[in-house]
Amino acid sequence: MRARPIAPAAALLLPLTLLLAACEGASGAQGTGSGTDGKGSLTLNVGDQKGGSEALLRAAGELDDLPYKIKWSTFTSGPPLLEAINAGAVDVGGVGNTPPVFAAAAKSKIKVIAGTHSRSDGEAILVKKGSPLKRPAQLKGKSIAVAQGSSAHFQLIASLKKAGLTPKDATLNYLQPADALAAFTRGKVDAWAVWDPYTSQALDQADARVLTTGQGVVNGLSFQVAAPAALDDKKKAAALKDYTERLRRAQNWVFKHPGVWAKAWAKETGLPDKVALAAVKRTRGTAVAVAVDKAAIASEQQIVDSFAAVKLIPRSFRFGDFVDPRFNGDLPPSGTAPRTYGKAQ
Repeated sequence: MRARPIAPAAALLLPLTLLLAACEGASGAQGTGSGTDGKGSLTLNVGDQKGGSEALLRAAGELDDLPYKIKWSTFTSGPPLLEAINAGAVDVGGVGNTPPVFAAAAKSKIKVIAGTHSRSDGEAILVKKGSPLKRPAQLKGKSIAVAQGSSAHFQLIASLKKAGLTPKDATLNYLQPADALAAFTRGKVDAWAVWDPYTSQALDQADARVLTTGQGVVNGLSFQVAAPAALDDKKKAAALKDYTERLRRAQNWVFKHPGVWAKAWAKETGLPDKVALAAVKRTRGTAVAVAVDKAAIASEQQIVDSFAAVKLIPRSFRFGDFVDPRFNGDLPPSGTAPRTYGKAQ
């Protein structure tokens, strides 16, 4: 990697280089090991992202007294995590609503086993505070930065459609967050479609304002995805059930202790405390565990069909074929309203 001065805009995102969120579309290298928790003869191999499930469970005390071992592997984003599940190197991992679509389109060996529903205020199209743009319909003929194949990409396509536009009505610049922020800050693009915590950081540090959010446009779902081979193993299946229950309890803890979790998350990722808390209250703390039911499958099918229509995936397929609902239990429907801290921060 060549040494060169760091542009001020790119420097804003340096603390987040290891936090390319689960919904990001870029693939990365094999996961790196990050330790083992628990005891016993059974080991559950869990894929994670920086500041993700491991940090959440640890902060909530849910890694205490594990009756099995968890071996953690850290990935840069959702797609390579799912590649590892497909290869049998990882038993389970958490991702956003879009990576499973791309993995399933590639006929990967994956099964969605658990879901959460969050507010979508953090899924946003941002413009500069001084921009004349006031509504999505005004994006016609404008340039927009977005990470290709990300949840933000789907949110952008859906927002344009709602405004009577198609992706061809604008110029899409496929940029990952650091490059997108630099382009946005320098006025090289008119808008930026992105997700939290980048949304919260840009609002705090990049003179940005929200043009529109994903509320009412995207499904707000995130998933735990498992390897079919792990589900076919009785002992691992029992551990997976316990693991998803621990995640649910940890999420309940986050909602009740947003400040405590924000500080832990900031320490883990390098986010400023203020930005971390804003992202928790805007999106991350609002998640509620829900069933991966017919409505969730139908909602994901819309993403499948949308990406297939614009040829971002090679084919359409039945998303339901990649779901295992055995852990739904008495969880509420996927359309259950997320939690809220009141007005979005």
